Amino acid sequence: MHFRSTHAKLPLVSYKEAALNCLPFDDGLYVPDQAADFKQFFLHMNEKTSFNELVAAVAPSLLEGGVNPVSASNVAKSAYNFSPELIKLDDNISLLNLYNGPTGVFKDYGIAFMSAMMEEFMKDGRKAMILAAARPDTGVSMAHAFRGRKGVSLVLLYPSGQLRGLDSSSFVQNGGNIIPIQIRGTFDDCQRLVMETLKDREFTERYNVTSANTMNPGRLFPQVFYYLYAFIQLKSSLSGDLIFSVPCGNFGNLIAGLYAWKFGMPVNGFISAMNANSSMGEYFLGKPFIPKPLVFTNSPALDVSFPINYDRLVSFYDEAPAVMRNMVFPASVSDEQTLAAMEQVYKKYGIYIDPHAAVAYAAAQKISGERKWGAHSHTVILATGHPARSANLVEKATGKEIEIPEFLKELWKKCDPIALIHPQLDAFESAIVSCF
Repeated sequence: MHFRSTHAKLPLVSYKEAALNCLPFDDGLYVPDQAADFKQFFLHMNEKTSFNELVAAVAPSLLEGGVNPVSASNVAKSAYNFSPELIKLDDNISLLNLYNGPTGVFKDYGIAFMSAMMEEFMKDGRKAMILAAARPDTGVSMAHAFRGRKGVSLVLLYPSGQLRGLDSSSFVQNGGNIIPIQIRGTFDDCQRLVMETLKDREFTERYNVTSANTMNPGRLFPQVFYYLYAFIQLKSSLSGDLIFSVPCGNFGNLIAGLYAWKFGMPVNGFISAMNANSSMGEYFLGKPFIPKPLVFTNSPALDVSFPINYDRLVSFYDEAPAVMRNMVFPASVSDEQTLAAMEQVYKKYGIYIDPHAAVAYAAAQKISGERKWGAHSHTVILATGHPARSANLVEKATGKEIEIPEFLKELWKKCDPIALIHPQLDAFESAIVSCF
């Protein structure tokens, strides 16, 4: 599989090159030059196929040109000792639980694969620095995946707030490979600083810097795997339309679903489930994209005003705007509707969901009423976070106190960053230099 920039027809690069140098020189984002055809793999699989078997089969094609098939299979084995879980709530709706990884969020899937892949790439003796914008309670997913990976260091940029879940023994000053740096600002400030750093070619070449956010195809494309897994779990029972309802903040999950479709997965539509920020809602309806002030909600992972994957979405729409308007259906959900959805799912199915899955559930209810899909249609709700991560909100919505798993309690322990800086490039680069 080869990649090109969203901005221009620059020379094509391999998956490996795109992952190691995640921003093209024209400041676009990498997208596949041609759609791969994965049908030969997953159409012959069924509900008895394990997630690891699916990944091991598909990964060599995804990594073609970067590593050999044996190494690609080794990456798949090294990445995953956990799997998604598809729960059919009734004939028309399922939950795809993506919080069965080590830190209880969907990010575990893309990050686990990327960390194993980067370690494989560095077996030639080189070293790489991975840079990522992270929220105070989710950067632990990246730290967990990259901890101890040979030839790789991880720099996490956090916004103001309490850091949690990081083990100081893994920090560089203690002989580890993790560098947490806190920014006096917002998550958007962290994302902006990541972009500015990646554009500083002298700095990135000196430290071989790339990103672990979904701007990097090495992080984004492994998220295709769980869409394919959901399909093979359901395909024997499908007799109507298949729709995925996707919580959308930076839109990496939606992009991954769209690529799964382009790679051959039969699907009839994607619901772009957004909270009050609704950053791309008007664009999906054919209007110009105009960034709006950030709104803080009870689904914080979706609180994004300028999505990292904006260029990739535009690329999809530029190729076939009419097709895309019949594939992606936007819906904005308020905080009140989010709580109501959490309550409804608990009362109807006896299942707790987190606020991000609740946004997807409420959006699916809204769009299904408008589109009037057939009686045999089936909607898959992406449940992107463990409900116990939002225990207070779950209790507020359902009136029930949820049990907190021990692994989450460990992830909530407070810790301190290596440095606290203003969101400025020179301050960041000085902090990095001091670590080496």
